[in-house]
Amino acid sequence: MQSLQQKASEWSGVKLEDAFAIDETNLFQTLGLQAFIDLSTNFYGRVYADEEEWFLSIFSNSKKEDAIRNQYEFFVQRMGGPPLYSERRGHPALIGRHRPFPVTHQAAERWLHHMNAALDTTSNIDPDSKLKMKNFFRHTAFFLVAGDEMKNRTQGFACKHGAAKAPTM
Repeated sequence: MQSLQQKASEWSGVKLEDAFAIDETNLFQTLGLQAFIDLSTNFYGRVYADEEEWFLSIFSNSKKEDAIRNQYEFFVQRMGGPPLYSERRGHPALIGRHRPFPVTHQAAERWLHHMNAALDTTSNIDPDSKLKMKNFFRHTAFFLVAGDEMKNRTQGFACKHGAAKAPTM
């Protein structure tokens, strides 16, 4: 049985060591808070302007300002900064927080389309940091797809946070 991380690497094409290269340096210290705010603002500006109704509908119950704040606080925390997200919202629990949404391969690719464009046009992020972030985001997007498939119980994946329980009859 493959772990969610292994499945994410397979589907994303990003090796684990490349996905977690963000941990080799403190990107928060390198970039500062404003870079993460700019990235999330740029990203959600693109998301909320998306012309694909199926994709836009995923975000229909979220206020743009709240989505921006949640994202940049998570990124700051995950990339070496203070635990802004956890202090306000609790443990990130990515799979659980994305559980209500259809996290499909198509949705992951659309999300990545907007994130890559946002990274490419956020001028206060250096090229090395952008590459590390792109690898992390691509792997994480497909980690969430694998988690969504596990949620739907169509296939069995091992999660490092606990063994999947067999369905009861």
